[in-house]
Amino acid sequence: MNQQANEPEPPEDPTIPQVSDFDLIRVIGEGGFGRVWLAKNQATGRLRAVKVIPLRGDGKPGGADPAGREICSITRLEANLGRQHPNLLNIHHVGKTPEHLFYVMDLADNVDGKPGSDDADYRPSSLQGRLEKGPLSADECLQYTRQLLAGLAFLHRSGMVHRDVKPANCLFLGGELKLADFGLLTEAGPQVSRVGTQTYMPPDGHMDARADVYAAGLVIYEMLSGLPAGNFPRLGERAREIVADPVLDVLMKLALRACEPDPSKRFTDAQNMLDELEADLLRATTGRSRAPHRTILAATVAALVLCLAAIAFWATRPRLVHVNFVTQPFEATIWLDGEQQVDDEGNPYRTPCTIEDLPAREHDIVFKLDGQQDLAVGKRDFAEERRIEERWESESR
Repeated sequence: MNQQANEPEPPEDPTIPQVSDFDLIRVIGEGGFGRVWLAKNQATGRLRAVKVIPLRGDGKPGGADPAGREICSITRLEANLGRQHPNLLNIHHVGKTPEHLFYVMDLADNVDGKPGSDDADYRPSSLQGRLEKGPLSADECLQYTRQLLAGLAFLHRSGMVHRDVKPANCLFLGGELKLADFGLLTEAGPQVSRVGTQTYMPPDGHMDARADVYAAGLVIYEMLSGLPAGNFPRLGERAREIVADPVLDVLMKLALRACEPDPSKRFTDAQNMLDELEADLLRATTGRSRAPHRTILAATVAALVLCLAAIAFWATRPRLVHVNFVTQPFEATIWLDGEQQVDDEGNPYRTPCTIEDLPAREHDIVFKLDGQQDLAVGKRDFAEERRIEERWESESR
């Protein structure tokens, strides 16, 4: 029997939230408290991303209220910024239903670089997705670092901290990086709650502008090395390329300072970090030495010593650290406390390389290179210093 014309239409899919003015098509992203939907404006047909968060996470009095926190964050964002920034994802509308908070955002590019669409194979383009394919080129690393820091600096100048800087929250729109997900954004102050993604939190746990700097440093490290943030500061297979390329080398130095375990040694905010980047790039590209008292004709020998800060919370000094050693020219052997460093098969470590599980204490360092006098670096504490640069004063004996 045919359905009668006056019979009611079947109810809408109860699993799809209903929000005003938009048809939600499918989920394209998920977070701890909400989902991001591909959505189409019912009036204009324009595609947007719509984040939907339940008004109360567990339904219990006094329980978690992620929507309430997001409302506070978005309210702060609107009140403090006053205008848009090209490296922050735009929020066009915030609304509520009896069950949900939702807000409407720009739709990111597809992973293939084309504009976002409602095709079945559409996936939002994020920095996390690009890093799954390996490290980025030097040009891409520099471009995205500048864009990330510019957006973050705008927040910091406005008295805000993001608290969840990570590759998954860096989206691409028109090929440009946009910092997204403002659900944990708050005003900067002495009492900032410890929330965020654990991997990108600093050891001190104080989630202020310096915590954003720390997270940005890890993101830069991931772009350079192609390794997960948890591997910091290993350089991996890209060690030679990083130290040989002036841009990558500058960016690695930037990441090292940004990720200092001691917050007083980090950049104060993203603008400070961006200014240092541009100054270091100018020095690197114009050939000005960072140690002007040394002759520019001397053979360049740089030793990069990095220690892995305690990743576990509350740790103060790691007992063992991973240390990267780099010299130019390459192939120098490494001697610590009078002993040559060799791998498990008895082969000498030669720069550039990473030596793992070294005691986090003071060591006497010497580099040896054919045709050069031994370079005695002196005593350095691997628990404190992340980078050491030395030069031989003469090219050969």
